[in-house]
Amino acid sequence: MFMTSSDRAQPKVAAATPSAPSSAAPATAEELAAAPVASVTPFICSASKLSVATAPAMANVNAVRTGSHTGYDRLVVQFSGRQPGNIEIKPQSTATFLGAPSGEPTRVAGALGVKVLLNVADMHTAYTGASVFKTNFAGLRETRVIEDFEGYVALGLGVNGSSCYRAFVLQNPTRLVVDIQTS
Repeated sequence: MFMTSSDRAQPKVAAATPSAPSSAAPATAEELAAAPVASVTPFICSASKLSVATAPAMANVNAVRTGSHTGYDRLVVQFSGRQPGNIEIKPQSTATFLGAPSGEPTRVAGALGVKVLLNVADMHTAYTGASVFKTNFAGLRETRVIEDFEGYVALGLGVNGSSCYRAFVLQNPTRLVVDIQTS
């Protein structure tokens, strides 16, 4: 189980360094794989859900990455197998999130928030990295694990400017991509 601040655990913090802004053409293998999907996936500013019928019994998170690109900042959540059955993404008017199961508020950097909820997922088995990502990017300021309990993993994204985003799932390896719009 991920320990919350009420458990007096100190979260692992990763300080991200901004990557060079991408040019018109994708530069990395991940950007090449994402380019066709990202180019047709519009940014939205309301709640959405990504669902799949053939979900595993438990989707294990095994990596988390962030990056900054021209027009958007990116969060990538990678799974060791298939994606969770339901992924819910909800923009909110503050960067304060209620943690579960404690219900204690957690404030992250940024003026607005985006909550990413992975249903039937686990982040404490295969993932040993940071639980806090302080990016200080233009849009995505901070990402923090706010819940990892009984099959639910919730990430609180603190953003500036706009809480509009686009989200999609890529394969080989399976990963959720959430782009926060910056321009």
